[in-house]
Amino acid sequence: MADKKGNIFKRIAKSFSDVIAELKRVTWPTKDKLAKTSAVVLLVIVFFAVYLTIIGSGGRWVLDKIGFYDIVETTATTASSETTAASETTAASETTAASTESSAG
Repeated sequence: MADKKGNIFKRIAKSFSDVIAELKRVTWPTKDKLAKTSAVVLLVIVFFAVYLTIIGSGGRWVLDKIGFYDIVETTATTASSETTAASETTAASETTAASTESSAG
């Protein structure tokens, strides 16, 4: 059987007291140091945002120039349009034949 380590509430309280003791040992930055560090981080973020935007736009421009995004028609579309035209002609001739029979009848 597992060893009893005490009441669960006592263990939770001990964990919180350990966290508080650890936070007291932390060396916190001054407001001036925090402001300077934050400014550097923001400048780096802006720099890389601009840099990646330029890289992306340049890549898009190169792909446009070499025709990567051009739409290429295949011969399969021509065959399907011929089939559609043939079926429309057949349907039209059947309609004409039906109307001729009903006028004659």
